[in-house]
Amino acid sequence: MQAPPPVVIVTQPGSGPVPQTSNWQTGMCDCFSDCGVCLCGIFCFTCLAYQVASDMNECCLCGTSVAMRTLYRTRYGIPGSICNDYMATLCCPLCSLCQIKRDINRRRAMHTF
Repeated sequence: MQAPPPVVIVTQPGSGPVPQTSNWQTGMCDCFSDCGVCLCGIFCFTCLAYQVASDMNECCLCGTSVAMRTLYRTRYGIPGSICNDYMATLCCPLCSLCQIKRDINRRRAMHTF
């Protein structure tokens, strides 16, 4: 008796790829566009990570992760890749986290968050 062939999944379930129709509201190093966020990140990185995770209704331990950045980017159709997200969080986790928080704040002000 021969085993059935394995099932190979070639696409993930869902409605297809999210169109990339948006961009980050600020750049990675635009700290002066919202000094409060950057100061919070500098003096209490953990607090800022918790705020980002809370804003996104995710686990408080996930705020600084590659997964969180990727989730945020794909949710809002921001171009990029997991590799770019990995490099951003590896090379400058503070700048990466501040960028996400600034983006959340600006999208809230525009009522798109």
